[in-house]
Amino acid sequence: MPARDSSEKRTFTYEEAVALLPEIRRLTEEAYRKVDALEGSPEEAAQDKINEIVTIWARAILEQGVDVKGLWLVDFDNGSGYYCWHYPEAGLQYYHSYEDGFAGRIRIH
Repeated sequence: MPARDSSEKRTFTYEEAVALLPEIRRLTEEAYRKVDALEGSPEEAAQDKINEIVTIWARAILEQGVDVKGLWLVDFDNGSGYYCWHYPEAGLQYYHSYEDGFAGRIRIH
């Protein structure tokens, strides 16, 4: 799949978001593990490396057309709000409106 321009807006059906979630989870888990291995290290270089890992993760997520809303937190735009996923949640189980954000998440099922 070709890389997407990060400015390209994409909307997802629930099924499309669920189908993409394993890749989003893989990218997130890989970055999370790298950051976890560096956390607690007092060197400034470790913090720079953590910042680099998070930046690379965010770009990879954006290339999929998915919005990055925070650390390990992504939203799939569905045209009327977002399907919301936060690592390490098992699946895509939450929705929130454009206005409500993470605090207004509603369980889908």
